[in-house]
Amino acid sequence: MTTGEDTSPLRAGEGLDVAALARYLAETIEGLVEPLTVRQFPAGFSNLTYLVRSGSSEWVLRRPPHGTRPSSGHDMAREFRVLSGLLGRYPYAPEPVLLCEDVSVIGAPFYLARRIRGVILRREYPPGLPPSSTLVRAQQEALVDALAELHRVDFVEAGLASLGQPVGYVERQVRGWGSRYDRARTDDSPDSASLLAWLQANRPVSEHAAALLHNDYKLDNVVFDERAPDRLIGVLDWEMATLGDPRMDLGCSLAYWIEAGDPDWLAATRTLPTHLPGSLTRSEVLARYERATGLPLTDMRFFHAFGLFRLAVIAQQIYLRFVRGQTRDQRFAVLGQMVRALLRAGELVAAGRFGPT
Repeated sequence: MTTGEDTSPLRAGEGLDVAALARYLAETIEGLVEPLTVRQFPAGFSNLTYLVRSGSSEWVLRRPPHGTRPSSGHDMAREFRVLSGLLGRYPYAPEPVLLCEDVSVIGAPFYLARRIRGVILRREYPPGLPPSSTLVRAQQEALVDALAELHRVDFVEAGLASLGQPVGYVERQVRGWGSRYDRARTDDSPDSASLLAWLQANRPVSEHAAALLHNDYKLDNVVFDERAPDRLIGVLDWEMATLGDPRMDLGCSLAYWIEAGDPDWLAATRTLPTHLPGSLTRSEVLARYERATGLPLTDMRFFHAFGLFRLAVIAQQIYLRFVRGQTRDQRFAVLGQMVRALLRAGELVAAGRFGPT
């Protein structure tokens, strides 16, 4: 479900009881080969992800982070259900293997999915894969195309009609993320009142027909073929999937999209290589999606601004865990600065001074 050997030993405070896991899997997976080995995928900020090996078999194990309360974003059964519904209907979703809701096994619910081996793009391109402008563009076009394909999935036929409540989705999202920010505030948190007020006052009058939303769709959540790296073969991390206006998915993707020429304070938040020669601009992302789906995207200001606000809230929630000592991951120490930059960008988008043209 991820690539290469981009794993590490288990981080302090994020270990698993490998012996207990091995005993459980031996009872549930036929032909399990000893010894079972477990390593951790260090990327990502939310659910914890591990590589589990048994002989030549490889699976990805996902469990909630330590110190979190149960929520839809950390609901292993819900994520497993999404993958099960997409099996055979969306070719890029990982194949689900098993769900374990017995917290006595490793201390939390978890699920296993078959690993998709390939190339994942992080902040910089991996060694040995030169980012030619042709390759960069092809990969980003494939990214947009796969999102358009997801939004065409018949979620009713996939058994996912009860995954969310599309009517009123946008309104609930604005209200809900505003409340989350209030609950996650720390002493150094910037004020979000003006941006939140603009979002509440500028919600779209009508919503597009509901689609299955990935809800965290970006370059480091997809996998490309190692032998043909312009070919997208996997879409990962379905923990926040739901039903709603597909423009919300686009807006959340745009929040991660840093272009060449963006101001330095925003470029400092870049986590993906969307600034390289050959990259699509944010406007080109929207134009390609519009051609693929036929959905009109006349004014994306609200959706882009919301995506930036939501990403700021996610960063603030993770930063709160760091401040409280619930995680020792030093990557989280700088997230307070990221929150400030994202809220500033959201305010500029709302004012019509930044974003796709």
